[in-house]
Amino acid sequence: MLRRFALGSLALLLIWPQWTMAAPTGVQTSAEAAALVDVTSGRLIVSKNGDKQMRIASLTKIMTAIVAIEHGTLSDQVEVSGRAAGKEGSSIYLRAGEKMSLENILYGLMLRSGNDAATAIAEHVGGSLEGFVYLMNETAELAGMTRSQFKNPSGLDEEGHYSTASDMAKLTAYALRNPVFRDIVKTKTKSAPNPHEDWDYTWMNKNKMLSIYEGADGVKTGYTKLAKRCLVSSATREGQQIAVVTLNDPNDWLDHKKLLDYGFANYPLRDLVHRGDKIENLPVAVGRTFSYPLYEEESGLIRKEAVLLDPATPEYRLGERGTLFFYLSGTPIGSVPLYAEGSPRLEAKDRSAFSFRDSDKYRVTGLGLWQQTLKETVRRLFVLSE
Repeated sequence: MLRRFALGSLALLLIWPQWTMAAPTGVQTSAEAAALVDVTSGRLIVSKNGDKQMRIASLTKIMTAIVAIEHGTLSDQVEVSGRAAGKEGSSIYLRAGEKMSLENILYGLMLRSGNDAATAIAEHVGGSLEGFVYLMNETAELAGMTRSQFKNPSGLDEEGHYSTASDMAKLTAYALRNPVFRDIVKTKTKSAPNPHEDWDYTWMNKNKMLSIYEGADGVKTGYTKLAKRCLVSSATREGQQIAVVTLNDPNDWLDHKKLLDYGFANYPLRDLVHRGDKIENLPVAVGRTFSYPLYEEESGLIRKEAVLLDPATPEYRLGERGTLFFYLSGTPIGSVPLYAEGSPRLEAKDRSAFSFRDSDKYRVTGLGLWQQTLKETVRRLFVLSE
């Protein structure tokens, strides 16, 4: 039987309703739609028309890159097809029959926004453009993007290809947790072998935020005549990474600086517990530090609840004692494990916990494993039928 113990004070929440808690004054932008997200927790801090479905231009390549990283092999040699070499729009000038490692072509994709690179990657990793688009939409579902649909890997305008500022914020937070993706998007200049000339390819990142904003470390620019100016940027300060999405924003560089400043100033990461902390009146200790972005007045609205394991379970015999859940105004925001006091597991290297949704996402149940297997089978059948 699981035992639940509510911790901390609920009195403040009961006598000071949430509607009296005013958030910091918002920041104005020129964007038609915008979103600001804390990367570690996934908390959406700002959303202006965040659910409006819009064209996203080359911001699409964020999805293309993370799908390729997760499903491809970086050392693979990608052979460029005639279809890829002739793709319209921005290009890294690949030639039909040319071969380049998947790792290098990903840099060309993200730094120079090559549509030829996007097509070559999709054909290689997905087996076909259609197979890769299937993977893109599958990943969108995994990342919680409920109002998005992808039709191509480049972001060229196409009917039925759209997303939202809030969905792109979710995707960006998801992608930035991948170390390969992080390394690519923060790179200012990259060289790669050129099989046709005596000189190497040299790509300079189009994202000016990397040079004009302190701590900037990503992510992607975008533009088409219909989508207008689109931008996703990220920055890290004092261990906190924040990302901004703007869609159709004529003043995007300025707006991103203002939005990032707003996030760091008003929603810093606050440690709610530290690894090794004792739980009052219980013989257990916190197994991991948990941090969450909060503006100052929200700290009094945090509630903690310990759920203890049955002593008869195998996990209990291995030193686990349960889980400590965190709630903000009744909404679950995260959890950390609880261990027996003095457990060797408390000496393991600490790491910040992901959000409640992220923790659950990687806990694969029997049903979840069956669903994943079914999706992969369907995808392979779809690709082979092309």
